[in-house]
Amino acid sequence: MGVNVYLEDWSNGMKSSPEYVYQIVDALKETSVRRFMLPDTLGILNPLDILNYMALMMEHYPDLHFDIHAHNDYDLAVANELTGAYAGCKGVHTSINGLGERAGNASLASMQAVLKDQLNVETHIDEKHLNEVSRLVEGCSGIPIPPNQPVVGESVFTQVAGVHADGDKKADLYQNALMPERFGRKREYALGKNSGKANIQKNLEALGMELTPEQTKRVTDRIIELGDKKEIVTQDELPYIVNDVLKHAMPEEHVKLLSYVVTTAYGLKPITSLRLEVNGEIYEESAQGDGQFDSFMRAIRHIYRDNLGRKLPWLSNYVVTIPPGGRTDALVQTVITWTANDRIFRTRGLDADQTEAAIKASIKMLNLIEPYFRDEKGKIE
Repeated sequence: MGVNVYLEDWSNGMKSSPEYVYQIVDALKETSVRRFMLPDTLGILNPLDILNYMALMMEHYPDLHFDIHAHNDYDLAVANELTGAYAGCKGVHTSINGLGERAGNASLASMQAVLKDQLNVETHIDEKHLNEVSRLVEGCSGIPIPPNQPVVGESVFTQVAGVHADGDKKADLYQNALMPERFGRKREYALGKNSGKANIQKNLEALGMELTPEQTKRVTDRIIELGDKKEIVTQDELPYIVNDVLKHAMPEEHVKLLSYVVTTAYGLKPITSLRLEVNGEIYEESAQGDGQFDSFMRAIRHIYRDNLGRKLPWLSNYVVTIPPGGRTDALVQTVITWTANDRIFRTRGLDADQTEAAIKASIKMLNLIEPYFRDEKGKIE
């Protein structure tokens, strides 16, 4: 029967009393112990310590099988185990997602990558399943994987800067051995305030969409604008943005929303105060409503009815959608159907905030109907 022995606590033993460590190993080396585990129980060592202490262990016991067991208190677990393997350890101890006491242990996914790429060690691990296993453990443990966790983090294969996306187009200038396909994943290109044309084009290609340079510029400008309101715009949201910018762009601006404030409190109806410019004239109004958007539209109707003597279309349908898998910060597309006499038309608004998206769709409506007011003296045909 084989036995494995932990030399607890090897790290402090080597620091304070290496002769005591040798005494224990000398007493056990001729027994049936198959593996001697060398734990850095409190995570106090650094790679130089590991290198020095392993040199001593290998000098004294060149024929024994040693494993290195590192803790991550100083964020050095992977580095220490890599050094241990380099110095002669035949085994490294890991855990899925680096879970363990205190700061945890060395992550299996990270160790697999560094052993293969840095030391050319073949472990026979199927790397394509590492991400799948990590997600399974994440779900079972309830401990989320940090988005910047190497290999398995949500963001580690996402290029944010436009210059990186451009480099990928030019003979993979930003490529290293950690290719996402290797781990059953794919490269993504973030859309946000740091996006460049290359980011946009990469995402459009993935969706099978082609735009002219001028259209791409308009979409890029819109994404940068939206990126100021949220950190990242997802690829799933891109068709919404293209649709909003290219197919439902703002007509000639005769009506401009200069400013508005919506206040809401528990048990009280929302109130909107706004300033609106119509054909160069500025109007201010406040109104209470059954919801934030309702209070906004009531203020608009007061301006058109009391100051301009105009009758606005009525809202006949209101649809809100978010991209598949959208989170609470996802972009919202609001499509509003308006009815004026027998005429029906739709306007769209896009924003990270639902009320703001509806307001944008409403301002588009006001600009669409303005020519009718000018031609027909307030009557919509």
